Amino acid sequence: MNSLPIDEVLPALRDALANRHEAVLEAPPGAGKTTRVPLALLNEPWLGGQTILMLEPRRLAARAAAERLASELGEKVGETVGYRIRLDSKVGPNTRIEVVTEGILTRRLQDDPALDGVGLLIFDEFHVLPHSPKYPEILSKLRAFSCQK
Repeated sequence: MNSLPIDEVLPALRDALANRHEAVLEAPPGAGKTTRVPLALLNEPWLGGQTILMLEPRRLAARAAAERLASELGEKVGETVGYRIRLDSKVGPNTRIEVVTEGILTRRLQDDPALDGVGLLIFDEFHVLPHSPKYPEILSKLRAFSCQK
């Protein structure tokens, strides 16, 4: 695996999430945020085997991210890494990283505000989210989620 700029900050990110349970990571495009971070955090002890949800605002990007992450593990989508987008999903019983779009996340938060079984929520392409009509609802549901966790 080739080195990417994000690799330098992964230890600090692990530490921040283990100690403060939240972090903001900003890096230029191509630094490895989408492809490295979820895999680097997958086996962290504080995650306790729970799922990582990664929000990708666009369906094509969600599918592509899942395919790339699965490829990095030498697997097919639907094994350790899967995705859920409108009208399509590839997840399995062993899926631990789910790449989802905002509509899927919104529906999941409505059905299960505590996000049971989810240990980490990653917002990829966060700068796009405030322009979404679902942004206020996601934000309000996340406030409830963070209070319950």
